[in-house]
Amino acid sequence: MDDEDEHPQRYALVNELHARPSPRLKAPCTAVYLAIKEPQDAANRDRSHDVAHLAELCARHGAPRPDTSAGHYAAQLGRHQLRWESHTEFVTYAAFAPGLPPRPFDPSAGEIFPRDWQHHAPGKRIAAVMIQVDFLPENPADVLPRLSEWFAADSLASVWVLEEAAVVAGDFRIDPAGWMRFAVFVKPGTQSGRIGRIVQRLLELETYRAMSMLGLGRARDLTEQLNALDPQLNAIVQGMSDDSRPAETVLHDLLSVSSRLESAATQHAFRFGANAAYEAIVMDRVASLRETRFLGGQMLSEFMARRYLPAMRTAKSAENRLAAMLDRSERAAELLRTRVDVWRGAQNQELMQRMDRRADLQLRLQHTVEGLSVVAISYYAVGLMGYVLTPVAKALHVDKALLSAGLTPVVILLVWIAMRRIRARLHDGGH
Repeated sequence: MDDEDEHPQRYALVNELHARPSPRLKAPCTAVYLAIKEPQDAANRDRSHDVAHLAELCARHGAPRPDTSAGHYAAQLGRHQLRWESHTEFVTYAAFAPGLPPRPFDPSAGEIFPRDWQHHAPGKRIAAVMIQVDFLPENPADVLPRLSEWFAADSLASVWVLEEAAVVAGDFRIDPAGWMRFAVFVKPGTQSGRIGRIVQRLLELETYRAMSMLGLGRARDLTEQLNALDPQLNAIVQGMSDDSRPAETVLHDLLSVSSRLESAATQHAFRFGANAAYEAIVMDRVASLRETRFLGGQMLSEFMARRYLPAMRTAKSAENRLAAMLDRSERAAELLRTRVDVWRGAQNQELMQRMDRRADLQLRLQHTVEGLSVVAISYYAVGLMGYVLTPVAKALHVDKALLSAGLTPVVILLVWIAMRRIRARLHDGGH
């Protein structure tokens, strides 16, 4: 097949489907994991800093340098298998090592990510997870004492996953060393690919849970802003029927509230949109584990329903309230616009009436001026004709005064006819 017939992104898009396969892990093993996010505007960060930070870690362990344009990377760092991925708002580091630490969840297992290296990361830890994978005893109840020792009883969730191929347990708390712990007990003979998928889903579950809950703090801040703006918007809407308040004053107040609401919507739009996407991923990862109850313990879905989903509903409630207030401000603007239009219509009608009265006065004045003009023109015309006809009056032995008196009606009639014709011609020319 000719390469010229291929879409330029076809191979890249297909390769993306296979770029992040789940790790293949054998029990017993340990997974340590970090998700690092810049606190502000992480989606627009300079990703070259992320790659440079990864390159520094690789250099410490003598691993190959990553490609500067890479979105994912895998290498062997000593006894650890490292996987690095770049996401829209964060980057993740996962290191898998065979065996278990000397003590359960020993912080030394996380030394693959040195403290000083983490301190200089282009961002802050949003998730830090340690997962221990061990074999499930022949009697599954034998793991209960260990779970009681490792996790807080009030928030412990322990479930069978993937048709009882393994037991997963965790309390979603951060231990003194800063790690969130999960324990996975697999039945002997469980395939490495299945173990890897369980671990991968737990890592993604915690990462996207943490990312989605970023919106909770935003929602609380937004709620405070809306609590302050709501009474102002109500007062504006209720006061719009008060004709004593000028429309300019009402408009100024409404613009002040509306601009602050629009600013809040702009600031929170991305976060709330991302929250919805992350929440969907969290619930998908829980569902993909196909959990069933383990010895009467709390299930992951029950923990999420009690502890996680209320936080998501709080964020969604703030988002819906902001949208509702934006709609109210738009309706208030429409009402104010209608009020101004009605006022302008009344003003225009009054103006038209005044213009009609003025035109009527102008017409009357015009008629008066025309009459005066006829008299004035006739007066001067009779005077001029008197001078012209004086010799004729002497020749005919007619008194000049009598001649002028006889000419006056004729001159007035002719001047009046001429004025009418001129006015008619101007009227026809204007149309």
